[in-house]
Amino acid sequence: MSAGFEPTMNVTLISRDKDLYRLCRDILADVTKQNWNLSVSEPEEAPLNADLYLWDLQPSTIPAGFLSSSATHLCLVGRKDLPLPAQFGSLNPSILLKPVTRATLTAFLTLAIAAHQHRLSDRTSLRADLDEMLQCLIQTNLKLQEYDQDRTAFLARAVHDFRAPLTALSGYCGLLLSEPLGPLTKDQREVIQRMLNSTQRLSRMAAAMFQLSVGRQVKRSVDLQPGDIQSCLDQAMHEISPFAEDKSISITVDTSPCMRQLFFEPGQMEQVLINILHNACKFTARAGSIEIIGKPFFWDRRTNSSAVAIERRSRTVREPNSYRVDISNSGAPIPGEHLGRIFEEYTSYTGGRDRSGGGLGLAICRMIISEHEGTIWAENTSAGPMISFAIPLRAETSRAPQKSLSSSLTLAEAG
Repeated sequence: MSAGFEPTMNVTLISRDKDLYRLCRDILADVTKQNWNLSVSEPEEAPLNADLYLWDLQPSTIPAGFLSSSATHLCLVGRKDLPLPAQFGSLNPSILLKPVTRATLTAFLTLAIAAHQHRLSDRTSLRADLDEMLQCLIQTNLKLQEYDQDRTAFLARAVHDFRAPLTALSGYCGLLLSEPLGPLTKDQREVIQRMLNSTQRLSRMAAAMFQLSVGRQVKRSVDLQPGDIQSCLDQAMHEISPFAEDKSISITVDTSPCMRQLFFEPGQMEQVLINILHNACKFTARAGSIEIIGKPFFWDRRTNSSAVAIERRSRTVREPNSYRVDISNSGAPIPGEHLGRIFEEYTSYTGGRDRSGGGLGLAICRMIISEHEGTIWAENTSAGPMISFAIPLRAETSRAPQKSLSSSLTLAEAG
C-alpha cells in the first residue's frame, strides 16, 4: 500500500427505508474521515465485496452466499425475529433491535469502522481479540435495547396521560385572563400570566417527549404546505417574548425573501423556532442579545452538516437550493466536544446544565428538520454560539419528499 493512500471503506445497506439511508449517511460523515462509499441494494443484488453490510430485512432474506463472508455484518431486527436461526452463527452478525436509535447506530458504526481499520493493519490476532470483545458487547447491548424499548413505551403512555391536565390548566389560566369571572388586579394578572407561560412550556415539553418516544415506532408523513417562514418566526417570537423580557434580552431579526415557494409543515417549523429561541434565551446573560438571520442558501447535500463544508461549496455554486436560518446569541460558547451532541436526547454538560433544555428541545428540532429532509448544526462564532438549520427548496409539483435513494456516496468525491 503506497504511503498516504487511504483505501475506501465500502458500506452496503440492504433496506427499503430511505430515512435509514439518510441516517447512515449522516453518521458515516460525522464519525470517520476515511473515504467511504455507501450503497443501497436489494438482498439478491447485494455486492459480495463490501466491508460492512447493514441488513434491515427479515433474517431469512440474507442470501446463503453471505454466511461465510469475512466482512462485518450488522442486522437490524425486531424482537420477534430473536433469536436468529442457528445457521447465522457462522455469519457472526452484530444485532440492533428495531426501531434503532441514532446513538446506538452511531456506536456500532464507529466500532465497525475501527475494526475495519485494524484489519487493514493486522488481520490475525487483533481481529480475534476484537471479535471476542464484540460478542460480549452484543449480548449486553441486546438487553439494554430491550430495557430501553420498554422504558420508551412506558414513557409514551405516561406523557400522553400527562398532557390532558396540562391542557386543562392552560385553558383555565386563559379563561381567568379573559376576565369573564371578574376583573383582575395588575398583580393577579401578572401571576396568572406567568402560570400560563409555565404551563405552556410544560405542554411543549410533554409534546416533545411524546413525539420523540412515538416517533421511533411510527413513521410520520410530513404534511408539506406552502408556507411563510416569517409568519412562523413571528409566532415563535410571540411565544418566547416573556422569557426574553424577563432577562431584558434584545432580539434582532433580518430575513431575506425567498424567490421560490417554501414547503413545510407550519406547526412543526414553529416548534423548531420556539425551541431554538427558548434555548438561546436560557443561555444568554441578562441584557444580552439574540440575532436571527434568514436567507436563501446553497446546501451541498453530499457533505455532512458542518458549516465549514457547506460554506466551502457555496463559493463555487451560487444557485440557492435551500433556505437557511441562523440563530445566534451573546452567551458563552458551547464546548467544542459537545457541538454535535447537543442535539441528542438527555445530553448534559457543564455541571448538569443542558443546552437542549432537558435533553428534548434540540433533539425534537433535529427530528423535525430531518423529517423535512433538512440539516441542523451548531457552531461557535466570534459573537457567540449559533444554531442553524436549512430546509430544501422544492418544486411545487414535488411537494412530498423524494422516494428514490441515491445509489452511492463517496466523501473523497464530495469534497
